[in-house]
Amino acid sequence: MSAAPSNEPTFRQSVDLMFNRAAALMDLAPGLEEKIRVCNATYTVRFGVRLRGTIHTFTGYRSVHSEHMEPVKGGIRYSLAVNQDEVEALAALMTYKCALVETPFGGSKGGLCVDPRLYEEHELELITRRFAYELIKRDLINPSQNVPAPDMGTGEREMAWIADQYARMNTTDINSRACVTGKPLNAGGIAGRVEATGRGVQYALREFFRHPEDVAKAGLSGKLDGKRIIVQGLGNVGYHAARFLSEEDGAKITGIIERDGALFDPRGLDVDRVRDWLVRHGGLSGYPEGQFSIDGASLMQEDCDILIPAAMEGVINLTNAHHIKAPLILEAANGPITAGADEVLRARGTIIIPDLYANAGGVTVSYFEWVKNLSHIRFGRMQRRQEESRHQLVVDELERLDVAMGDRWSLDPRFKEKYLRGADELELVRSGLDDTMRTAYQSMREVWHGRNDVTDLRTAAFLVAVDRVAKSYKAKGL
Repeated sequence: MSAAPSNEPTFRQSVDLMFNRAAALMDLAPGLEEKIRVCNATYTVRFGVRLRGTIHTFTGYRSVHSEHMEPVKGGIRYSLAVNQDEVEALAALMTYKCALVETPFGGSKGGLCVDPRLYEEHELELITRRFAYELIKRDLINPSQNVPAPDMGTGEREMAWIADQYARMNTTDINSRACVTGKPLNAGGIAGRVEATGRGVQYALREFFRHPEDVAKAGLSGKLDGKRIIVQGLGNVGYHAARFLSEEDGAKITGIIERDGALFDPRGLDVDRVRDWLVRHGGLSGYPEGQFSIDGASLMQEDCDILIPAAMEGVINLTNAHHIKAPLILEAANGPITAGADEVLRARGTIIIPDLYANAGGVTVSYFEWVKNLSHIRFGRMQRRQEESRHQLVVDELERLDVAMGDRWSLDPRFKEKYLRGADELELVRSGLDDTMRTAYQSMREVWHGRNDVTDLRTAAFLVAVDRVAKSYKAKGL
């Protein structure tokens, strides 16, 4: 992570500055602006776990930004960089993100100061279960009040441990699996959750490129095919986004930035091969293709069509914003552009697809998983075969016509195969995510193009989100 200059605001202050810019363009009731901006509560826990014959003390946080809707939602990250300011900033972003994509949650976030790479799996399980215990007994993990998910440094494994810990402490709660999302499929998870944030990035870019007027604002033209993309961070989000954009949309991943440096190849990198190398060797150094540079951050300043920061907050700041050449930036990470850098880039005409929209795929599919857990049935189970049966009636009639008309007309076998297959859970999840990303972009776009005082997508996104939060509070009588 690039350290933001000391003359820049903190991550939390950056989020508030961006909120303030939008709120200044709204006619909120007196006091409501402050009510929406502030973080409702932050719980700090310090607990001990006996590991390797010694008691180790860990510090964790769970922040609740807004309860205009409940439960509140937000991931839990494991990182030595976790602090209260970061967790509160991420919780605030979750509030606005959920409102923008119309998932019925308030915003929350959690974090534990730990480097998971330093511990064996059984040790991480002890740490995770104790952290979960501390949160569960205070209803900071609860299907109807606070529902965590994976974030940086956590994944399906940790979510399964948390869900099991909750079930052990709430043995009669029939909805216990809904206490956390991002679980493995065999523990109540949903198909497509692991890829969800990266898939959402793909759908966000696809929707942007459906509007030639918006593409032209970025100084680009055409479709995604052939566009040069640099991805900063090849974790879960960056990997899936890069893979889908290159394999399915024809984009060229010309640069990949990781902790130990960066790879660059103007012809395009094979994302799966780079990922495999990264997993096996722990870094990009020594990869046999492309040009490796130990100064990874400098690759963000290379010529490209689209820059996708997909790792940490604050990587684009006042030290490098003036040197960013990409005409279009998509924030796959939370808060990768500081408030100061945002001003610089907007003044230059750079189009930024903001984090509270661009990486909302994760919370959207988490919403689907939560609904699945509460309904106790997987999506598609009731209607898939009925759908196939109805389609079979159409195919049978077409085949009857095929026989009747002889050589003059015939049914394409590929059509029959595709048409007869009913949608399974993964297809339904992707369909719901695609619809969510399209609808949310159109709501931002309407404000972006419809108001003379709104010149960027981030302000448009905040205007849409804050208006929805304000209406929720008004409905509550505030």
